Amino acid sequence: MTINEVQPTALALDWHRRGGTPAVPSQGRLRPLGLREVTLRPGFWQRRQDVNRSASFAHIERWLERAGWLGNFSTEPEQRRGREFADSEIYKFLEAMAWANDPALEDRYRAIVRRVAAAQHPDGYLNTHFGRPGQRPRYSDLEWGHELYCFGHLIQAAVARARTFGHDELVDVAIRAADHVCDVFGPGGIESVCGHPEIEPALVELYRVTGNARYLSQAALFVERRGHQVLADIEFGRSYFQDDIPVREASVLRGHAVRATYLAAGAVDVAVETGDTGLLAAVTRQWKATVARRTYLTGGIGSRHQDEAFGDDFMLPPDRAYSETCAGVGSIMLAWRLLLAHGDPRYADLIERTLFNVIATSPSDDGTRFFYTNTLHQRVLGTSPPADTLVPRASSTLRAPWFEVSCCPTNLARTFASLAAYIATTDDDGLQLHQYTAATVDTTLPDGRRIGVEIDTDYPVSGRIAIRVTHSPGTPWTLSLRVPQWAAGATIDGLAAARGLIQLRRDFTPGETIVLDLPVRPRLTAADPRIDAVRGSAAVERGPVVYCLESVDLPPHISLDALRLDPSITPADRDGAVVAAARLTALPDEQWPYPALPDPDRTAESLPVTLRPYHDWASRGPSTMRVWLPTT
Repeated sequence: MTINEVQPTALALDWHRRGGTPAVPSQGRLRPLGLREVTLRPGFWQRRQDVNRSASFAHIERWLERAGWLGNFSTEPEQRRGREFADSEIYKFLEAMAWANDPALEDRYRAIVRRVAAAQHPDGYLNTHFGRPGQRPRYSDLEWGHELYCFGHLIQAAVARARTFGHDELVDVAIRAADHVCDVFGPGGIESVCGHPEIEPALVELYRVTGNARYLSQAALFVERRGHQVLADIEFGRSYFQDDIPVREASVLRGHAVRATYLAAGAVDVAVETGDTGLLAAVTRQWKATVARRTYLTGGIGSRHQDEAFGDDFMLPPDRAYSETCAGVGSIMLAWRLLLAHGDPRYADLIERTLFNVIATSPSDDGTRFFYTNTLHQRVLGTSPPADTLVPRASSTLRAPWFEVSCCPTNLARTFASLAAYIATTDDDGLQLHQYTAATVDTTLPDGRRIGVEIDTDYPVSGRIAIRVTHSPGTPWTLSLRVPQWAAGATIDGLAAARGLIQLRRDFTPGETIVLDLPVRPRLTAADPRIDAVRGSAAVERGPVVYCLESVDLPPHISLDALRLDPSITPADRDGAVVAAARLTALPDEQWPYPALPDPDRTAESLPVTLRPYHDWASRGPSTMRVWLPTT
C-alpha cells in the first residue's frame, strides 16, 4: 500500500475530533477518552502540565540544539554527536508537542519535522548513526544500535500528530519508515528484533490510525520472535533485552526495566487487536508477579545500576534503587493498557502510585532539572550541577539540567502533555474515574448519550473529591469511582465505601454532587519480610504520596541514620508536612560495626521529626534522605 493510498480510518478521524489519546484499542473492557474530552483544572497535575509546556519544552529544545542531536539530521556523518539513540529524543519531543496541540508551538514543530524529513532515505530508512558514508552499515548492531527503537518513537510521534491534528509531513515520514521496517524485517527478511523494544506498540498504534494490517502483523511477528535467542548473548545475559524466554512463557518482567515494560505494552496491544487471550493472560500474569515482588513502595522499578534492570524477587534495596524515570513511564504505559483490557482498578492504583512518587519526583519545580534515577535512600550530600552541564545519567544526587543519555526529560514531556488521557474512561453504560485531580469530563457514550462531570478537589492535600454532574441524558447510567487499596475508611456521600471499584447507577440530575472522601491521614507502612534490605523498617505514607526524611529538616548535630522511628506514636499532619516520633541512637565511630545485641533503651525520649513528600525531596538543596526508617 502506498502512502497516497493510506487514509485515516473512521476511528482515527473520530479521535482527531476528540483530541487524540495515546492508546486506542479496538476492544476491551474500557474505552479511553480524548484530550478534548478531559480538561485539567488548577491543581496538582495542571501545575505540572503548565510548567511542562511553558518551561520544559523550551529547555528541552535548547538542549537538543546545544548537544547537537537536532543538528545530526543535517550535518555530515563525521560531525554527528550523541549516543546511537539520540534521534529518539527528537521524536519524543515531537510527540510531546503533538499532544500539547498548541498553536503557539506549531512553527517550532514544523521546523523540526522539516529537518527530520530531509534526512530520510528514499526507501524510508531514517537514522543519523548508521548507513551513511563512514558509518556502520544498517542493522549491523541489532543488540545495541537502537535503529528500530528510534523508528518506534518516530511512529509514536506521528500517531500523536495524526490523532490531534491530522495527516501531515511527519505522518508521511512515519508511514515510509514503517513500510521500510516491514519490508526488511517481515517474512523472508531479517529474522530478528531490536535490542530495545518500542517498535512493537508503535506499529500497533499506526495500524489503529491507518487500518493497514501489515503493521499489526509485523508487531506480532516481533513479539513472537522475542525470547528465541535471535540476538547475540551479552555480559548481562539475553534477559537484558528479554530474548531469553518467549513472551508467552515468562512468569515475571525481567532484564532492563524500560525494555521490559515497552515490550509488555506492545504485547498487550497485539493481544487485544488479534484477540489473543493467551498472550494477554501471559502479560497479565507477569505484571501481577512484578508488582508483588519487584516493585518499590514508590511504584518505581529496577533495582540494578549496572544494567538498569530488575533484580531477583524481593531484591529491592532502597540505597541502590535505580528506579529510572523512564521505567516509570513504561510502567504507566503497560498498566494503562491492562486497565483498558480488564477494567481492574489495581492497574489504576499502580498508575497513581507511580505518577505521584516517580513521575512527579523527577522534574524540578521550574521544569528545567530532572532526576534520571530515583533512589529511596541518599547517604551522602550531592552537588548541584551548573545549568550548562551535561552529566552522566546516574552521577548526580540532585536534579540535573541534561544528561549524556537524556531519555527522561523527553519521556516526561510526552507523559505530562498527554496526562489528561489517563484520568477517566467509558464503557457502554457510563463513566469511570481512575485518577483524582481537578478536571472536567465531557463525553458521549457509544449509544450517543452525553454525560459530563466537574471534579473539584485539591487532592492529595485533602481526600475530599466532589464530583458535580454537568450533563446527564435523562436515563440511568453508571458512575464508577476507584477507592484505592490504601483508603480503608473511605466514604461516598457519608456512607462507607469498600476499597476497589464503587459503581453508582441511577438517573443523575445535572447539578447534583457526589462526594468521595478518601482518608489521607498519615500512616505507617511495613514491607514484606522477604525484602531483606528494609526488614525492621517502616515508611510513612499519606494518601497516595510516599514521605521521606531529609537531613535539612534535622538539627546539624543529628545524623539521619542515627534515628529510629517510634511506631507506637502515630504520625500527624502539620503545615503540609508529617511529624513522626523518633529515638536517637549512638553511632560508633571507627569501631567494629557488629556489637552484641543491646537491650532496648525503653527510657529514651522521643523527638519529633518532620517528613515531607518524597516528590519534593532535594528541592531545598543538597541533603541526605531516607524513605524507609529503622524502627525501635
